[in-house]
Parts: sequence; C-alpha cells; structure tokens
Amino acid sequence: MQPAYAQEIAADVLLWLCAQEELLGVFLSASGADVGDLRAGLQSGAPDPGLTGAALDFVLMRDETVLEAAAALDLPPDRLAMAQAVLAGDAGRHWT
Repeated sequence: MQPAYAQEIAADVLLWLCAQEELLGVFLSASGADVGDLRAGLQSGAPDPGLTGAALDFVLMRDETVLEAAAALDLPPDRLAMAQAVLAGDAGRHWT
C-alpha cells in the first residue's frame, strides 16, 4: 500500500469518526484534541497526519469499531490495519 493511499484511508476514518457522536467524544477525551483541533485539521485541505493517525489508531482499538468503520468506508477491515502499518513505518514495528 502506498503512503498516500494509507493517509487517504486515515483521513476517511477521521471523517467517519466525526459523524459518530458517541465515539467522537471518547476519541477527543483519549487524544486530548478538541473540536477546534478537528475543524482546523479538516479545513486545512490536507488533514493533519497526526490527527488522522490518531483516529485510525483509536478505531483499531476495538474489533466492533473496525468492522463498523470498514463497512461504512466500503473497505475490507484488514485494510485499516494495513494503512496503520504503512503510516507508522518502522516505528510501528515491534517484536513483543
């Protein structure tokens, strides 16, 4: 998977997450972001990679959320994990 496509998936996940009222509140609490951060990150043309990566990480924490997001984005669920791996690069690899 190309990094640009992985970033596109992460941005789509963030947009999906913004439409999930209950999950969005949990994401904002967990990430330390606020609605202003979301607005700024989404209005800039290219969403902030840190914010989109955090949204992707958040969604991947629960199987149910992965399945919901993947279905809404019309992607196989493993595509979300692949995008995360590409965006994390070598920093995301570990052996424990």
